[in-house]
Amino acid sequence: MDRKTQAGFWRFSRVADNMLRCTFTKDGCVKNESKLVADGIFSGLSEPDGFSIWMEPANETIRIALPSGHEVEIAECSLSPVDVVRYSTGGEAPVVEIVKTVDGQRTQISNLRAAVERQAFAGAIGFRIPQHVSIFGLGQDETGVLNKRGIRQYLYQHNMRTPMPFFATSLGYGVFFDCGSLMVYNDTGETTRMLLDTVEQIDFYLIAGTMDQIVAGLRYLTGTAALLPKWAYGYIQSKERYQTQDEMVAVARRYRALGVPLDCVVQDWKTWPGELWGQKTVDPARYPDLAAMNRDLHDMQVHSMVSVWPNMAQGGLDHSEFAQQNMLLGDYSTYDAFSPEARALYWKQLERALVPGGFDAWWCDSTEPFTAPDWCGEQLLPEEERYRLVGGEHKKYLDPAEANLYALMHAKGIYEHQRAAKPDTRVMNLTRSGYLGSQQYGAALWAGDTSARWDVLRGDIAKGISLCMSGIPFWTIDIGAFFTGGTACWRRWCGDAEAKPVWFWAGEYDAGAADPAYRELYVRWLQLGAFLPLFRSHGTDTPREIWHFGSPGEPFYDAIEHAIRLRYALMPYIYSMAMRVALEDYTMMRGLMFDFLQDEKALTIDDQFMFGDALLVCPVTQPMYDGKSYAHVGKKERVCYLPQGAKWYSFWTGAVYQGGQSVTLEAKIDQIPLFVKAGSILFMQQPTQHAEQKADALEVRIYSGADCQATYYDDDGSSYAYLDGEYEEILFRWDDEARALYIHEQRKQRTQSITMILSFDHTETTIRYDGGEKRIVFC
Repeated sequence: MDRKTQAGFWRFSRVADNMLRCTFTKDGCVKNESKLVADGIFSGLSEPDGFSIWMEPANETIRIALPSGHEVEIAECSLSPVDVVRYSTGGEAPVVEIVKTVDGQRTQISNLRAAVERQAFAGAIGFRIPQHVSIFGLGQDETGVLNKRGIRQYLYQHNMRTPMPFFATSLGYGVFFDCGSLMVYNDTGETTRMLLDTVEQIDFYLIAGTMDQIVAGLRYLTGTAALLPKWAYGYIQSKERYQTQDEMVAVARRYRALGVPLDCVVQDWKTWPGELWGQKTVDPARYPDLAAMNRDLHDMQVHSMVSVWPNMAQGGLDHSEFAQQNMLLGDYSTYDAFSPEARALYWKQLERALVPGGFDAWWCDSTEPFTAPDWCGEQLLPEEERYRLVGGEHKKYLDPAEANLYALMHAKGIYEHQRAAKPDTRVMNLTRSGYLGSQQYGAALWAGDTSARWDVLRGDIAKGISLCMSGIPFWTIDIGAFFTGGTACWRRWCGDAEAKPVWFWAGEYDAGAADPAYRELYVRWLQLGAFLPLFRSHGTDTPREIWHFGSPGEPFYDAIEHAIRLRYALMPYIYSMAMRVALEDYTMMRGLMFDFLQDEKALTIDDQFMFGDALLVCPVTQPMYDGKSYAHVGKKERVCYLPQGAKWYSFWTGAVYQGGQSVTLEAKIDQIPLFVKAGSILFMQQPTQHAEQKADALEVRIYSGADCQATYYDDDGSSYAYLDGEYEEILFRWDDEARALYIHEQRKQRTQSITMILSFDHTETTIRYDGGEKRIVFC
């Protein structure tokens, strides 16, 4: 269906029953090509049956009635001509200045010249959304704002922010923009505008339904999420940085000696020889035998991850190869991830040392490689100025229409080449930046280099909710924050006692883990991390291993161990969720809008979330103890909101609470306030030492109060055989009135029976389950 306006041409095309493509062009010629949307989408477009679309002649407002009955109103839309400017040296040898920053070595080219390459458009579109409606999404911002009403948010790649071209409303629809350029979202209350920096057309998709249906629609358009290896959902120990292979092995060995569960140890930057920044071979003096190191780790059932960078220093073989083949971007340092040939060369370089060295995962750091103009200085600049500086730097070295896509293309190269080289090994790529589509490439994101403060901990919750509801399922944080201290730590790190402060090194705990106040903050951060899709401790200024927070029997040590063990006790529930992500387009970290959209109070809650269908997580985000003596000062309590429409069990005591109210719960240092929704089935086990270790029994906890069902999934944990249907799938269904549990095996992979401990109302029944259908009645 086409519509002509004074400003241009509209085309509306049906994608699915609940999805409509809306395209606005200047000349009526719609382009069916995209780096974000799967090619097959365009061939399946049809007339928009099921959608009512009309235009008001007086002001050319577009109104679209969705099949759900909700209406979308487009108040304005325009395309304004802009010059697409590209920078090059015009064939001259680049004049390179090396700049060392906290975020890595950067280069500046002094003889770059600007030239107009082509014409494009700056796009603007405005929606009229009723003011009582909440708006969510846009990926991860820097401070943690959940409801996007009344704010301006700049969508550009930067440390601590990962933009997504998507928002959703509490009216039951989402808007996904097929746009790789910089964007600015601005909600004035009257109009919700999106400004698109450089486009050929304004191209967006309306997706109607529940939040789960909207996220499923996003992944249908941009790619199904790839399942990570099972070990990736266990505890990941990292810091800035381990300096030798012996140190890596020693950390794993001590965890095993202590009996504290662990799945991965991470090797951060500066593995390269000397000052060869980004070189993908290692210093032989410190890492004489990577293969032996990883054999030692694997013998302990511990995996490893290694940091790799997209930019490389001159003088190294890696840089020389890219330079000789003209595969570097205009900064003469960063490889061109948009080039298939350059992506192939990058993988070839990984295969020299790191792949045969036996690393299990990639940490693709600094995948927003042009942040240097803002990652400096004493004062945080105004948002508009930061956008101009960092966004402008990306536009200088990338096609402005693709300024937000570097991390996506980098992840694509890692995934496709590993799949070709090691087809039976799942890709695990922890990367600091991404975009819609990253999920299909085995990429997980994290919050970036945050500072240790209580307000930052609280903000991490809304950041994660916003990113995960924007289609990215696997996300984590630097537990304890990256920057523990402030200026004193910065000066110690850079070796200059007179160095001026920098705005981002803004933690409040210069003594790090030696400070009881930081220990309390760290424990609370770790308790949050235990209920995120990925569970990872990392940072600078102070070590993060458990033994730096005390000894067994001491409160902080015991609280950390308790949280880690709880993560492993919940591993059957967590891995079943992860498989649901891959098989059902599920979302693990769920803002309350996912399951309680009709509860107006729930929509305002930005410091709680559902972890799966069963668990309501209420992290502690303020101190409760004397920071110097760790004295028990006052009550240790947390006010928690329990959403309407369900009763809630305290996970710790079993007490039952009515929904639709706030309750005050004890929150002593070793407990995070945690509730289970009535009408839930929770899969648990006795804690293991690593995620792939088989427990003796599967515990199935039934929380009565409503009929419910849950699916237990499992597979080999490491290969892509699940894509061919090779996995375990057992459906558990609870009939609340009959007090009966029905077990039905829908897909079988295992070769032996499962011991199940069925738990209901303080009653336990142990069975051996070998398939088929089974009914258990609790009297």
